[in-house]
Amino acid sequence: MLQIVQILGLAFLSCLLMSIVLGYIGIHVLKREVIFVDIALAQIAAVGSIAAHIVFEVHGDSLIAYACSTGAVLVMSFFYALARRKVTQISLEAIIGVSYAIAAAAALFLVGIAAGGHIHLQHILAGNLLWMRWTDIAWSLLVFSLVGLCFFLFRKSLNTISHNYQGALAKGLNVIWWDFLFYALLGIVVTLTTQYAGVVAVFAYLIIPATISFIFTEHPVRQLIITWTAAITASLGGLLFAYYLDFSVGPAVALLLGAELIIVASLSKFRRTCKQHNN
Repeated sequence: MLQIVQILGLAFLSCLLMSIVLGYIGIHVLKREVIFVDIALAQIAAVGSIAAHIVFEVHGDSLIAYACSTGAVLVMSFFYALARRKVTQISLEAIIGVSYAIAAAAALFLVGIAAGGHIHLQHILAGNLLWMRWTDIAWSLLVFSLVGLCFFLFRKSLNTISHNYQGALAKGLNVIWWDFLFYALLGIVVTLTTQYAGVVAVFAYLIIPATISFIFTEHPVRQLIITWTAAITASLGGLLFAYYLDFSVGPAVALLLGAELIIVASLSKFRRTCKQHNN
């Protein structure tokens, strides 16, 4: 038991922090109907990190790489905020999808010319949660706390836009600024978490627990409780799965989250079917 705690302890703390912050933001993402914004921003952050590796010859966890990733994410966050307000011919989700495809192509191109690029790509996709350090936990806690504080201080405007974009326009809110703030905060979290958890796990944490909560209830507090419960449960299961079967932690947690969603959706469908037969 002690050995498991020593090996998985810091990884679990990381998963716990991601469950809390990504779970909360995921509810906003679903309400805004920008499902793939996370994976797009993660891919853009990856392009910044790989570019830093090529140009400055630094590792992905260096300050320079993080600065390059964050810079790329902030630029794209402003673009998304501007596009939602100014571009009417196509949906924002389509714009996000196109930007993801371009970023993925750029990442593959850069990986092809970078020394040890395939290793860097594997790290970006799957992460390496088992190599977390106390300094990583402290840094994550600081960043997540600041992001959480911003969401709390500006919750009224952010919630208004998430619930009713047209209503926010009617109230005279500067939607471009508030959208930029939302995508920037999400991008900062995604940039940090992708470095140690990988794109796959980060996307799963953001979307799947929130989706599970939407199946059960529309009440905001209950949604948050269900989201966090689903994410933490999958984190524990994924860590144990990875430990006993020698599997990568990030993909293992994503698999458990996917299994949770399938089970919950199936039970919800069965429940509705039973009600229809009874009526």
